[in-house]
Amino acid sequence: MRLGVHTGLQYTTTDELQALWRRIEELGFDWISIWDHFYSGDARFGADGLRSGTHSLEAVTTQTAVATGTTRVRCGSLVYCALYRHPAVLANTMATLDHLSHGRVTLGLGAGWHQAEFEAYGLEFPPPAVRLRVLEEAIQCVRLLLTEEVANFEGEHFRLVDAHCEPKPLQPRLPLWVGGGGEKVTLRIAATYADGWNVAFVPPDAYRHKVEVLGEHCARVGRDPSTIEKTVNLPLAWTEEDLAEQFAGIADYVRPAALIGSAEQMIDHIGQYADAGAETVIVALRAPFDVDALVRFGEEVLPAFG
Repeated sequence: MRLGVHTGLQYTTTDELQALWRRIEELGFDWISIWDHFYSGDARFGADGLRSGTHSLEAVTTQTAVATGTTRVRCGSLVYCALYRHPAVLANTMATLDHLSHGRVTLGLGAGWHQAEFEAYGLEFPPPAVRLRVLEEAIQCVRLLLTEEVANFEGEHFRLVDAHCEPKPLQPRLPLWVGGGGEKVTLRIAATYADGWNVAFVPPDAYRHKVEVLGEHCARVGRDPSTIEKTVNLPLAWTEEDLAEQFAGIADYVRPAALIGSAEQMIDHIGQYADAGAETVIVALRAPFDVDALVRFGEEVLPAFG
């Protein structure tokens, strides 16, 4: 079992994030990731005079800062929206980031969900089925560009004609992850194209079921499911008050998945996910970051999985 930290980019500063990333690496975590939003994921804040719900740092720039500000952890994204950038832009960006990180980048991709962002910037927000088709084409295009000398692709949404992406990443196969829990399409895309799969805030029993569905899709496409890294994002809260402070209106929704209570309870909860098929558990943090809670987790829980 590997353990990492997912750092949300809303209502925080670059100085605060950089200090947090250094602490995460010092504590011995294996992973740091960022999200991809132009607006925040909720509208809890706004007392500082900013328009409620609109404060979130840009993702590519922030992942670059993770890559250059750390030395050991894997630098990931959970997840870039496939509709915000052409896959050639993402492929070239990730190839360069892999050089900056000396081969530590993972690219996570998803279909997008934050409708307010699309509407605010005049971007089309198509139905889920269309967004998933965009995701499926995007991950194929990125893979071709990162691995092939010349990439050609003809799809409904994207087209590559003798396209080049140079220099290639340092990693022979830069890991591509798919994010989301949709069992009919998202997990099929992960089974067909991805090196890893991530879902957030799913209770252990539900996670076990999704791992089984992923395995069924793998069987249909002739894929060994052990070649897909299975990961899950979980909230961290030593008390109910901590959970409410971080997640407010969705605290009840995320509680069944949360790492909450004593260190022994958290170790047992992580063990349930391991039994369900998870190989990596990623602690999901939102500002205001409770660094003391994370340090305590690093000291009392992390050693059990070292």
